[in-house]
Amino acid sequence: MVRIDKKATRLYVLDTNVLIHDPAALYQFDEHEVVIPMTVLEELDKHKNGIREIARTARQVSRTLSDLTANVDVGLIRDGIPITRLAGPEGRLRLLCYSDLRPLDPLADSPDNRILAETCRLREERPDASVILVTKDINLRVKAAALGVPVEDYLNDRVFGDSDAMIDGARIYPDAGQDGSGLWDSLQADLRVERLDDKVVYQLAGSIPAEWHLGMLVSDSDDDAGFEAIVRAVGPQQASLELLTDYRHGASVWGVHAHDSRQNFTLNLLMDDDIDLVTIAGSAGTGKTFMTLAAAFQQTLDSKRFERIVFTRAPISMSEDIGFLPGTEEEKMSPWMGAFHDNMDNLLRDEDGASSWDNGATRQLLGSRVQIRAPGFMRGRTLNDTFLIIDEAQNFTPKQLKSLITRAGRNTKIVCLGNVGQIDTPYLTANTCGMAAVVQRFRDWPHAGHVTLKSVERSRLALAGEEIL
Repeated sequence: MVRIDKKATRLYVLDTNVLIHDPAALYQFDEHEVVIPMTVLEELDKHKNGIREIARTARQVSRTLSDLTANVDVGLIRDGIPITRLAGPEGRLRLLCYSDLRPLDPLADSPDNRILAETCRLREERPDASVILVTKDINLRVKAAALGVPVEDYLNDRVFGDSDAMIDGARIYPDAGQDGSGLWDSLQADLRVERLDDKVVYQLAGSIPAEWHLGMLVSDSDDDAGFEAIVRAVGPQQASLELLTDYRHGASVWGVHAHDSRQNFTLNLLMDDDIDLVTIAGSAGTGKTFMTLAAAFQQTLDSKRFERIVFTRAPISMSEDIGFLPGTEEEKMSPWMGAFHDNMDNLLRDEDGASSWDNGATRQLLGSRVQIRAPGFMRGRTLNDTFLIIDEAQNFTPKQLKSLITRAGRNTKIVCLGNVGQIDTPYLTANTCGMAAVVQRFRDWPHAGHVTLKSVERSRLALAGEEIL
């Protein structure tokens, strides 16, 4: 875009979509001045009516502006209203109003073009400062660049600098040797092995890798690993690793076995009583929903740890909406539950290939323990003794996913499934979606774990489709 002159004073002109996207955007520009054009205030006024999320956000921004302008005289409004921050120097808020604003030729009269005109007018009045337009609108950024107006995207909402920065929850040491003995040489740390409550714990003292974090998989191979452990405690000079249960051959979860190291780690996270929040990422066909449902039924029907399973997902379609859906809440959610029904059909297959999922008695038995709920009706609930599965978590905003996670009550485990490479919401990206936010926020919480599944057996038809496309 346009090169920004690095002057001592900066004025950031905020577009309406920035404030609606992040109502706290006013406080994110440090000691610089934040400018709100009158056109933005008019657009906020148009969006404030209704019960949709955009209306609630517009009202929240209006209340924030009302609090900042309360008990402030006219002179201070013209010079800039102080914006008090929790830490660091305070900024200033300016409200921009021109009674003789001229439109930019040959642009038509529209809110975006008026914001451009107001920004250009402010640049003429303040040659001593860098005037920068901040907007999430790509077309407005292109028009601003064509007019030579410095413009930036609002990046403070990004959880990561790029989509590849999301942790995968695993650290593989492929050169450790078949038995994993070379792992300790590569770590350059003193090792002490202990047995605590039928668990084998490796205590390390020395130089610990900086990328290690709580709830992380440490393995010597992605496939046939000889050593697999989860990081239970970590510091600059010491760490504690707990050996994982092997679900490949002997042990299983509701008859399900792991195929590789990451799947085995996933089953360990799902069955771990100390892990209350599990996030599982991965492309289609990696077994996210399949293993999660197996662990859910194992702990609900067999071990009786939970009383029920609640399954929910974002009702967002990949293409155009099919319109009104009749019936009860579960019947309305049925078209979105294809992944649930497909995996249940596979989980209940016998050695002859026949499935009992179509049996009425089986559906009634499992249906008494499984609740399919729409996320829009979850606010205000408290889920106790529940295994909560949130599918397609990448289609939720961080605020929406926070509302679902905070439903957890006594003895509740939450599992978030998603693929940041398949986002159907046009306003979310791989580094701004709720899935990325949850992974980053709970990275160092001892009762959370994350893994990104990579290797899995996939059908030849799916692979051929990828090659063609």
